[in-house]
Amino acid sequence: MNPAKPAARVGFGLSLKGRALRYLAAREHSRAELERKLAAHEETPGQLAQVLDELQAKDFISEARVLESVINRRAARFGAARIKHELLNKGLGAEAVASAMERLKLSELERARDIWRKKFDGSAPDAAGRARQMRFLAARGFGGDVIRRVVSQAEDD
Repeated sequence: MNPAKPAARVGFGLSLKGRALRYLAAREHSRAELERKLAAHEETPGQLAQVLDELQAKDFISEARVLESVINRRAARFGAARIKHELLNKGLGAEAVASAMERLKLSELERARDIWRKKFDGSAPDAAGRARQMRFLAARGFGGDVIRRVVSQAEDD
């Protein structure tokens, strides 16, 4: 019989900095996200802030990279409202989020059309079908004017 050690739990025995680096290795995290995830592991007051300050100074934590990462992952599937909500929940600055939303709004109509085309075969035959298509796009975070343009254009085609 091999007296091998049992597999260690993920994150078990890691320092606060090690835990933060493990999270950052998986994907970009904002400072606020890391604070939420690591607060329970802080052993002394101020330790977490010190570790996060160090990581931010070394550019391991970057608000701009988090912003771009979320936009790149979500833009093909969701509208600006849904992406904005996610960015704000990550604790990113309101100015940075507003700037990103301005860029996203430029492609909002085309992204909504692409998503609509992937989901539906064509325009709905009745009002109930159009309402279902509109609800689908609304749930994806697209605005009312964009939804109306996508669904009404489908009827015109």
